[in-house]
Amino acid sequence: MEKRLLDIVVCPFCKGKLHYDKKTQELICNFDKLAFPIRNNIPIMLLEQARSLNDDEKQKVK
Repeated sequence: MEKRLLDIVVCPFCKGKLHYDKKTQELICNFDKLAFPIRNNIPIMLLEQARSLNDDEKQKVK
């Protein structure tokens, strides 16, 4: 994931900054507790494609 793209992509719901999780290839919104997948270097910023963070993951992003 290019740093340049990370600087401009925001959460489509709260418009907040996203954190790139290289291990899972996801963009994480700490506020909404959602993970957006990255497929073929393209972030998929649709609610239908996002997953809610599980309880363990929510504790890590506090």
